[in-house]
Amino acid sequence: MEKLRIALWVAVLFAVPGFAACTDKDTDEQQAGALKAVAGQQAAAQKPAEKPEAGEEEEGEEGPATPAAVAAEKPAPQQSSGKQFAYNFDSDTPGQLPAKFHGAKTGGGTQEKWVVTSDPTALSKPNVVAQTSTDQTDYRFPLLISDEGSFRDLDLSVKFKAVSGSVDRAGGLVFRLKDANNYYIVRANALENNYRLYHVVNGRRSQFAGANFKVTSGEWHELLVEAVGNKIACYYDGSKKIEATDGTFKDAGKVGLWTKADSVTYFDDLKVTAK
Repeated sequence: MEKLRIALWVAVLFAVPGFAACTDKDTDEQQAGALKAVAGQQAAAQKPAEKPEAGEEEEGEEGPATPAAVAAEKPAPQQSSGKQFAYNFDSDTPGQLPAKFHGAKTGGGTQEKWVVTSDPTALSKPNVVAQTSTDQTDYRFPLLISDEGSFRDLDLSVKFKAVSGSVDRAGGLVFRLKDANNYYIVRANALENNYRLYHVVNGRRSQFAGANFKVTSGEWHELLVEAVGNKIACYYDGSKKIEATDGTFKDAGKVGLWTKADSVTYFDDLKVTAK
């Protein structure tokens, strides 16, 4: 009996340090875990919020509550299916507006400046038409509007080259235009690397579709729009990038070219075909 009691005491003496060591180990692990959790919370608090990828959300309505006044458009005859107009600007006088077009502007800033100019890289030499004003007003959209006809359902295309611009570096096509404050616009932006489709209503624009991809400066690219009823498809260099439905502008309107802010952009081979 005495031997059994001694054996139990020996077992207890050896077990207590082991238990204490395990307890200390568990406490250390808990403390380390708590420290890691605190450090993670501090790092999360210090880390800036990640900026969403461009195009993850559609832009809201933009523009002044009271739009700048614009001139009324002179009526142009609606074109029947199959009628086509093509413009390469090669017979136009350099330094002047191209024939059968007029300039206009949505938003603020100084007057737009559209001129015919020569460009050795033009896809159909020698001339292109360029928007050359470098006013940096952000909500400023120079337009070059064709006076020859109005189109409802259409194919509309142009070659464009983004030359320069620090606020913006973009080019686009307008269609079903009522005046400089009401139209559809699809544009590509070489600073933002995206392609966007908007409607502009009473001088305020709203994006309703878009795509993100590389848009290079200093190179020629093709924009093309197909519009039939409320269906709109937009292509970039022959590849469909946008497909959307919108009923903002249901009737025929004019077509033209578009830039933004200080974008210096060249355009060539504008073509429109009524469907």
